[in-house]
Amino acid sequence: MTEPIKVDIWSDIVCPWCYIGKRKFEAGSAAFAAAGEDRGVVVEYHSYELSPDTPVDFEGSAIEYLVERKGVEAAQAGEMLERVTGIAASVGLEYDYDSLQHTNTVKGHQLLHYAKTQGKQLEMKERLFKALFTEGRHVGRVPDLADLAAEVGLNRAEVVRVLEADEFLSEVRADQSLAMEYGIQGVPFFVIDGRYGVSGAQESAAFAQVLEQVWSERDTNAELEEASA
Repeated sequence: MTEPIKVDIWSDIVCPWCYIGKRKFEAGSAAFAAAGEDRGVVVEYHSYELSPDTPVDFEGSAIEYLVERKGVEAAQAGEMLERVTGIAASVGLEYDYDSLQHTNTVKGHQLLHYAKTQGKQLEMKERLFKALFTEGRHVGRVPDLADLAAEVGLNRAEVVRVLEADEFLSEVRADQSLAMEYGIQGVPFFVIDGRYGVSGAQESAAFAQVLEQVWSERDTNAELEEASA
């Protein structure tokens, strides 16, 4: 059986385009996998903080966040949120910016690393996105993160312990250092099979195409190896 294609994804929990990109990638990956036997894709998420100076408990609305922290005009901020909400809806996501709570994401990234050790990273990533963008839940405080972790089957007490001890902070920093080496300046960013970089929430067809290209190149390389053996 052929090895699945490895896809490493850098993203931030509070990045609306990362959740949209996740849905578009999933659709593209599903289309690729359905096109032939033995096709598989394995995903691993990596840490990227868009606004590491954001306080854990930011007091203010989503528009106030963009005005105060990003220097965006209020009217423009409203238009930006309306646009991204519409695009999210086009991929089946119901963003609720009226209830969204901006926060610092370093603890959330640590939780994702812990979840990976328990085989639950993908479930945890989806749960954090949904909690923030559609349910208005807090994703920056340890107790709130522990509650969400328990919902995907992780041990709540253990999550509290590892987050309070910053046990996975070094893994978060390692991801960020690797992002700098790759020259990643925005997320989502997809590294496919360790060779191709795809930036942004591309359309699902674009993801399917690059996966198909990687798969075809594998077949070509395998044929060349057999011919030279």
